[in-house]
Amino acid sequence: MPELHGDELHPSYIGLPTYLGTPFAVNAKELKSMNADIAIIGAPVDMGVGNRPGARYGPRAIRQADYWPKPAKLSNLYHLNLEVFPLKEMNVVDFGDANCPPSSLEKSHEAVENKVTEALNANAIPIVLGGDHSITLPSATAVAKKYGYGNVGMVHFDAHADTGDSTYGDVLISHGSPMRRLIESGAIPGKNFVQVGLRGPWPYPKNLKWMKDQGMRWHLMAEIEKKGFDSVLEMAISEALDGPDKLYISVDVDVMDPAFAPGTGTPEPGGISSLELLRAIREIVLSKGMVAMDVVEVAPVYDQPGDITAQAAHRCIYEAISALAKKKS
Repeated sequence: MPELHGDELHPSYIGLPTYLGTPFAVNAKELKSMNADIAIIGAPVDMGVGNRPGARYGPRAIRQADYWPKPAKLSNLYHLNLEVFPLKEMNVVDFGDANCPPSSLEKSHEAVENKVTEALNANAIPIVLGGDHSITLPSATAVAKKYGYGNVGMVHFDAHADTGDSTYGDVLISHGSPMRRLIESGAIPGKNFVQVGLRGPWPYPKNLKWMKDQGMRWHLMAEIEKKGFDSVLEMAISEALDGPDKLYISVDVDVMDPAFAPGTGTPEPGGISSLELLRAIREIVLSKGMVAMDVVEVAPVYDQPGDITAQAAHRCIYEAISALAKKKS
């Protein structure tokens, strides 16, 4: 731990809680004027959940989930493994939260899509902090509109496929169905929609058949156990970019075993470790880059002990930023 020296450093709990203490952009005009390489966006939505609510508080928890004293010069933050100063190479700006009304999932999705679009129009890479996984639908839709439908592949880390036709009383845009909606719209081609870490009792055979019919590819935890995580990850990257040259990364924290991520709405035992997830994100971005990312389903009310889920989610983002910085340096 570095020592505190006067104005050079201040504790993480002092000041405006932006991600990594980065500057804050009030609106799209200001974001563009700041020439941001990366825009951090909160999506405080949890009306799409079917089990435990609370993910609307995820963006704030993720932003606050580090203990690092903030240097007067943000460029002094270091990544030990990659040997890079991420904020020296990448101009990261916190673009605040999408204005998501708690009374309407539809209006919240519209707000998320608009916010991500504003970041893209400012030539910044959006990194979206969820919120429940339904927010991937508006976020990835905005990205597909920017780069062209069919030109973006996705690597999706999750315990659950999220390909339900409708869920929870014929709701079409819950956190159980965003991937189906993205494929149906043509935003992401089925064959380039690759899922890693699936396990548990769902999806059912009917859903699996639909997934197969779309050409989707997925890698169960059983396959990871048999072949090893590195081998599966290599396949997933290749499959997602089998045609498209742009990559979107979606991380549901429940891909991790609840030992590493208890603070989530639908925990499923038997997942990957935080070490494996962080390494996977680092390797994907180092090798292929990314045009957008989301990290979702952090529900801090269940995150005991020690906010470890929010900490892991925070580091997922830091790995992606650092890997982009390494590619640039």
